[in-house]
Order: sequence, then C-alpha cells, then structure tokens
Amino acid sequence: MPFAKVRGVNIFYQVIGDHGPWVALITGGRRGHDEFVPLATKLANAGYRVVLHDRRNTGRSDVLIEGDTAEEILWLDDLHELLKQLNAVPTFIGGSSAGARTAMRYYVRFPNDTRGLLLMRVTGGAFAAARLPENYYGMFIKAAQQGGMAAVCATEQYQERIVANPATRDRLMAMNPQDYIKVMSNWQDQFIASTKMEVFGMTDADLASIKVPAVVIPGNDQTHASVNGKLAASKIPGAVLHMLPIQDQEVPLINYTEWAPYENEIADTFLSLMRKAGASKAA
Repeated sequence: MPFAKVRGVNIFYQVIGDHGPWVALITGGRRGHDEFVPLATKLANAGYRVVLHDRRNTGRSDVLIEGDTAEEILWLDDLHELLKQLNAVPTFIGGSSAGARTAMRYYVRFPNDTRGLLLMRVTGGAFAAARLPENYYGMFIKAAQQGGMAAVCATEQYQERIVANPATRDRLMAMNPQDYIKVMSNWQDQFIASTKMEVFGMTDADLASIKVPAVVIPGNDQTHASVNGKLAASKIPGAVLHMLPIQDQEVPLINYTEWAPYENEIADTFLSLMRKAGASKAA
C-alpha cells in the first residue's frame, strides 16, 4: 500500500478493485481508513475501484498542523489532488460522520468531478455541536497550554498516530507550542462556525445545490442521530433516504465497526444508487 505526495503531505492510501467506476470513501473522526476495507471490498467485488486513504493528521499519513484553511477543507482538497494523481475523477464520494461532511463539501467545491454522494451518519444538532469541538481540538489545545508539545504527544489520539507513523513525534516536538495552539484554535473556531448549520458544514443553499444522485443512511447515536440524516436527505434534491433496521440510542457514539452486521445492506444500497447513476449517464 503506497504513499502519495499530496500538497506537501505524504498521504497513505490504497485502491481496492482493479476495474470499473471510481469510488472514494472517507472515514470519520481522526481514524485511519482500515475500518472501511470490508465495505470497499464488497463494492470492488461488484465492479468498482475504491480509493481509501488516511487523511492528513490521521492514521499513517503525515501530521501537519499549519495553515489558515479549515481542516476539513484541507481534507477535501487533498482528496481531490490524490484522485487526480490516480486518474480517478469523476468519482462517487462517500463517507461516515466527518467523512460525510467532507464528501458533501467536496461536491460544493468540485461538482463537476463528483458522480454521486454516499452518505452515512450525518452530523448535526446541539449534542454534537457541544461534543465535537472539544474532541477534535479543545483537549489538545489545553494539553499544549499545560505541558507543551510533549503533553500533546502523550495524548491517546496522538500516541496512536505516532505508533502508526513514528516521524509524527519528531515533527510535533519541533513545533513551537504557541504555533500549535494558534492553528488548532483557528481550526476549532472554523469548526464551531460549521456547527451553526443544521447539517454541519452545509448551508441550505449548499444542500439544495447538489445535482448528483445521493443516498443518506442515518446514524443512531447522539452525535449522529437519525433526525440529522433525515434532515439532510430532505434538503438534498432527489436524495434517497435509507433507514437501517436500527434504533437511536442515548449514547454519545456508536463506532462504525459496530455496524458490521449491516454492511451487506449498506453495500447493496450504495451499489443500487451507483448503478442507477451509471445507467442514467449511459442513457
């Protein structure tokens, strides 16, 4: 599985499948792409080529804490450049949670390079707006304020990334803590601004502008309550809403891996949309 040099960052990726239309799937949070390998394999077995990657600052890819652009915008720009390097555009773009946000914002930025949207566990609501900024940024800002970059490196999330890519520790330890705090605080402010929207990161006008086939599979926890997915589907013209046989639970987070029993249904739902999109284009 190779690395690609993308906009100055080493991005770890893999392609599953060797023929057919291109699909890119984006995981949520700051997790690497491994949890999507089983789903990608199902899509590949049905005749699609699936690109999975660790976004910058996740998994085995480089950690680079710099720049004024919102982190999720950096992610979609990186993905677009990676897909161009692979000659993999236009592409069906999909993901879960942060991956779904990135996929929708990818369409807004690159509509002509997007064949369709495959969205799971859409994020919205007061609970997620209160929880996620701290999980993504706040706790690490506090660590840097209290103990410098050594304290940042000692956090559980960064320990995972350091194990996956040992060079991450050297890069972080070389940073001035104040520079780290400045960038992370800016990213946090921009993320908080995105949570003011009913569907995080997307205005109603953005959602109404989507002109490619889209399917939404809502989540079932407090961060990804089903109401958020239903709302997104209602605001995307022609979107397909697919409800899994699950109930909302009063827990902060259900990991995507716990959806393994429904992965065949998820794959079939995505394949149905992509096949119809292909037939429509052929017509």
